[in-house]
Amino acid sequence: NSRGASSLLKDSIPITEFSASGPFEGHDLLRRGFTSVKNELMPSHPLELSEKNFQLNQDKTNFATLRNIQGLYAPLKLQMEFRAVKQVQRLPFLHSSNIALDTLRGNDECISFEDILNDPSQSEVMGEPHMMMEYKLGLL
Repeated sequence: NSRGASSLLKDSIPITEFSASGPFEGHDLLRRGFTSVKNELMPSHPLELSEKNFQLNQDKTNFATLRNIQGLYAPLKLQMEFRAVKQVQRLPFLHSSNIALDTLRGNDECISFEDILNDPSQSEVMGEPHMMMEYKLGLL
């Protein structure tokens, strides 16, 4: 037979037998990462998904209204401004208020939950500045 041993092995053993499937499948950490019960839970209340996506839904509604009133150019220009403002940030160990994004959205004159209970001095994000910058730059 002119075919090599590897082709015989490939023809005789289906690849699907190597991977476990079914109710007794083991979790592959290298391919899927760590399991999180929080990600697998369904929302506890019907309005929870709506509240999580409130800003996204509001932006979509505002863009649709703006498109109907002023044409296609106005929402595209506003989306480009949003993208540009989101890219400008402080260093990772400093708290950013994102005042430019709030101004573009019209939320700069509103007092919300985050304005009162989002005190950066009580934040758990603060860490060692050098380590955080090296992580952001991909050096660690």
